[in-house]
Amino acid sequence: MGATTSFGKVAVLLGGTSAERDVSLKSGGAVCEALTQAGVDFDAIDAVDGWIERLIEGGYDRVFNIVHGRGGEDGKVQGVLESLAIPYTGSGVTASAVAMDKALTKHIWVGNGISTPQYVVVEQQTASEIIALLGLPLIVKPAHEGSSIGMSKATTEQELVKAIETARELDGTVLVEQWITGSEYTIAILNGKPLPVIRLETDHSFYDYEAKYLVDDTRYLLPCGLNADAEAGLQDLALRAFNAVGCEGWGRVDAMRDETSGQFYLLEVNTVPGMTDHSLVPMAASATGLSFKDLVLEVLSKASLKG
Repeated sequence: MGATTSFGKVAVLLGGTSAERDVSLKSGGAVCEALTQAGVDFDAIDAVDGWIERLIEGGYDRVFNIVHGRGGEDGKVQGVLESLAIPYTGSGVTASAVAMDKALTKHIWVGNGISTPQYVVVEQQTASEIIALLGLPLIVKPAHEGSSIGMSKATTEQELVKAIETARELDGTVLVEQWITGSEYTIAILNGKPLPVIRLETDHSFYDYEAKYLVDDTRYLLPCGLNADAEAGLQDLALRAFNAVGCEGWGRVDAMRDETSGQFYLLEVNTVPGMTDHSLVPMAASATGLSFKDLVLEVLSKASLKG
């Protein structure tokens, strides 16, 4: 897809106020550079105070939403854009809100027979009660944060108590999940099709914020090392999971493979994935021959109102 003016005037929404602001600014900067190369008429708008007024005044034809985390990825931006009747990239209001809630996503997957690690949403249970149900080790997650922010591995009851406290500082809803020992994979979805699977390897205990964005020793295996049937099966599972939540446009599904049973377990959906130099969707797209610029244009081409 070459240079085009058919998109009209584009607003790139970036930044925002979530814990993922810095990553969003980097992603947005890369998207803006690609649009510049493609000759697209655009403005970058930081999704902080006054962004709605700027959108209204700017007369934009479509929005490329690259605001990660709360505010940008949870249905709020999408709701504003629907009310303003400005077509936008990615999933709609409901799917965004569901995907941002890890517990609700898993509930939907379980109802659709899609494998995901066993979990509890922390309410009144004690740490010992959670361990009795799920065993050890465990992974503790704020239900509404992305980029692995606030996540901790717990190998003892004391660590579990501390991990829950850490997650609660960020989110009123905390998820405790069965630990899966094995390889981690990610599957990008682009306009209804899964891209090649990437396997992630890190020397950290899991693929945390530092491993994602700050260090250069995280290993990305593409090809992922699965045989053709296993990779196709994982791609199909990821697409089913993406569709079950009602997502559309583009996104990324994360998964683990249990090293003992070989079964895949899905972890979460990202509806506004990273577009930085460490990001996974551009890497997967590149393996299909799609340049970063053309990936951005492909995502933008499907901007729409979801109703």
